[in-house]
Amino acid sequence: MPHQPLPIQTEKPVYSWAGHDLASQELQMAKNVASLPFVFKHVSLMPDVHLGKGALVGSVIATKDAIIPAAVGVDIGCGMAALKLPFKGDRLDGKLKQIRKDLEAIIPVGFEENKDVDKTVSNWGGWQNFKDLHRGVKNLESKALKQMGSLGGGNHFIEVCLDEENNVWLMLHSGSRHIGNKLAQCHIGTAKDLLKLAETKVPDPDLAYFVKGTPEFEAYWRDLQWAQNYAHFNRDVMLARFKKVIEKHLAGGKPTKALMFVNCHHNYAEQETHFDEEIYVTRKGAVRARQEDYGIIPGSMGAKSYIVKGKGNVMSYCSCSHGAGRLMSRAKAKKTFTLDDLVAQTAGVECRKDTGIIDEIPAAYKPIEQVMAQQADLVEVVATLKQVLCIKG
Repeated sequence: MPHQPLPIQTEKPVYSWAGHDLASQELQMAKNVASLPFVFKHVSLMPDVHLGKGALVGSVIATKDAIIPAAVGVDIGCGMAALKLPFKGDRLDGKLKQIRKDLEAIIPVGFEENKDVDKTVSNWGGWQNFKDLHRGVKNLESKALKQMGSLGGGNHFIEVCLDEENNVWLMLHSGSRHIGNKLAQCHIGTAKDLLKLAETKVPDPDLAYFVKGTPEFEAYWRDLQWAQNYAHFNRDVMLARFKKVIEKHLAGGKPTKALMFVNCHHNYAEQETHFDEEIYVTRKGAVRARQEDYGIIPGSMGAKSYIVKGKGNVMSYCSCSHGAGRLMSRAKAKKTFTLDDLVAQTAGVECRKDTGIIDEIPAAYKPIEQVMAQQADLVEVVATLKQVLCIKG
């Protein structure tokens, strides 16, 4: 628990919920961020903290009158969504393989996109503002339309889970797809160009920032909010399709009422009030956890996941971890583990079992139970889930 700041000399203190001593590179990255003059009060590091670009993944960065585009990252609005349905796990017996096939047919994964655009997608209100986005994405409206309702790649996933009372949950992890990535790249490039022109010194070029009141800040903030809304709605669209597939198999296609619904970002920035001041809060791999907030903290595809309720801890800027956090890089995981390891670690889960997803093997991530133990003062557990089906992006 963060009773004292990290032992590094910085402009502002850094509080860490990590259950381990940070490595030298991680300490330097934390120091770089905390040394920026516009950082507000302190920087908070979540239990799943690990190396990122410019700033650590698992950092909560509060700022006054400035924002760092690369700290938000390129998957703007990436996050989680979950539904609790009125079914028990025994209803899934013998159906998981077909459910997985049906999901893969209706929700594009990886680089794939929807062949057709349905009315739910075309009627989304955000399209009317597309014309106002950065000129670098003007030719991407058709692609953005077709990617709405698609999962993407990397560590994005779709899961059917069971809680401790054998209730069925639907869960997925995705963001703002190519359009969010492209918007982020455009603005990160602009921030770096401005930094060079102004000859402003920052400890890392990836900490280039925009100052409130400038046209560049206003343009980024507008595009950021748009991409975050796209990501949120993208998860809604997929979850609705997901629910229909489950209802087809478990309820004869009859619509059912969800018992609980959560949709939360974990790569994003918002204007919030903390310590009686209005500031910008960037959560780079962190979930908002005010007292009234519900969040999702997933483990790896062979581990538990958690539905949580925030405790509103002011020292974390009302935040918690966004997952288990990587223990090793994708490249190292591929060198370290074999297909047999993957099969053993995903026993009992209906999922791909091939060399293409060894980088997502559970052992490449920190133990989720350890991560949860480190944030008992940030969240309370509402439900503990274990996946029985997993589709990786």
